[in-house]
Amino acid sequence: MKDKDLILSDLAREAEMNPGTMSSIINGNRTLSVDQLDRITKAMGYPVGYYYERYVSEYLTEANPNWRRMSPFIHNCAKLNKLDCIHDVVNLLMDKLGYSESLFELAEELFHEKMYQAAAILYENVAVSEKKQYSERLAMCQYRLFHTRQGDNQEKNYEAAVQFEIYVERLDEIDQLEALKDLANTYRSLRKWDKVELFAKALGDKAKIQYKLEQQRHHVKKENSKKPSFPLFAYWAFSHLLRTQACGERKDYERASYHIKKYADLSWVKASDEEAMNWKNKYEDWAVVNTHVNKLLSGEKGVLPEYVAYISSRKDEILPALDNILEAANRYHFDVDDILDQFGEEISSYLEQQKIEGFYTQRFTTERFIHFSRELSVYFLTKERFSDGFKFLLSCLEKSTLSNNKSYIIKCMRLYESYREYASIEIKTAYRNLIVEVDEDEM
Repeated sequence: MKDKDLILSDLAREAEMNPGTMSSIINGNRTLSVDQLDRITKAMGYPVGYYYERYVSEYLTEANPNWRRMSPFIHNCAKLNKLDCIHDVVNLLMDKLGYSESLFELAEELFHEKMYQAAAILYENVAVSEKKQYSERLAMCQYRLFHTRQGDNQEKNYEAAVQFEIYVERLDEIDQLEALKDLANTYRSLRKWDKVELFAKALGDKAKIQYKLEQQRHHVKKENSKKPSFPLFAYWAFSHLLRTQACGERKDYERASYHIKKYADLSWVKASDEEAMNWKNKYEDWAVVNTHVNKLLSGEKGVLPEYVAYISSRKDEILPALDNILEAANRYHFDVDDILDQFGEEISSYLEQQKIEGFYTQRFTTERFIHFSRELSVYFLTKERFSDGFKFLLSCLEKSTLSNNKSYIIKCMRLYESYREYASIEIKTAYRNLIVEVDEDEM
């Protein structure tokens, strides 16, 4: 007030507060809420949050923990990304174990509002307070933390998945379906196919049980019962779709064909509403394309015209399809120059943007682009189109470095060494610069 040359009545008027209330706050005779603090801050000409650090150290630390006061303060800190303040306040609250449930509920609110970093702080503290309890709340905290830790760094994605695995069985039956789907998808992006198979099978088994229970209940629905994000049969079908890819990656095409047939025929599904029919059509469609993929990767070149015709009108499918085509071409020495020319614009777009909108998650698309870039570089280098080959090799190495994908970093380095003598001075310089980045990341 002295700095701004304001008297109490002026400040109260600017803050739209009663002068008596203002006087009581200043004299320490009345508690100061975060709403009042924000009004006073604005009246002083400062942005909201300007005094938050001092509010914690000079006010909240000295006061008895009060959830009605601290809850809106944490929420405001989350909006302003003042994570240090949240840490400090949560530490004050966690001394009182009775606040664990309230913190969890607020964490859920922040999570659904997509304020993930702030929510993670709360989940971490609640998880610590309940680590010795075999509770569903602890499992949900770990599930949310698994979500918030997913990003571009593949090593961290793997660590998060491994840490969460042991908590899946503690979740509610419906939440387990989502959790197993998410775990399988994460391991899918990491190309850890044994893990994909493991969690995909668990997903299918649990979805089948839940579907049977749902049919037994007929139209009897429990009020406030948790609803799955997708029809139960869709989870079951997705488990077989995942296992199709896992078998294909292990070159077990007979088993892959078995799983395709499983989700191709959903005639046993009784539901006929719009959502159910939509999912039935999707899986029927995916069964067609994956039959093409299965045949192609087993060496049947004759399926290429049908496969290319299928993807031509499906933008979301072009990247994974080209990846499959290149993998088959490199494995069986197919010439697919005409197909690469046909999709030249899309390939250039992938190289520049490396982000494709659509059905696939960005994390999975990033991994797919890395795999595709390497397959394309192998294809061009084998055909002695060195300029194109090194361009995609460097792109693969760069993206692998950004996502900390050590497996592909090593593959790129080995491929480069095999063709080093054909690299131009510019390529060698660009390669050395990328290797420096790799070394820095390891320090």
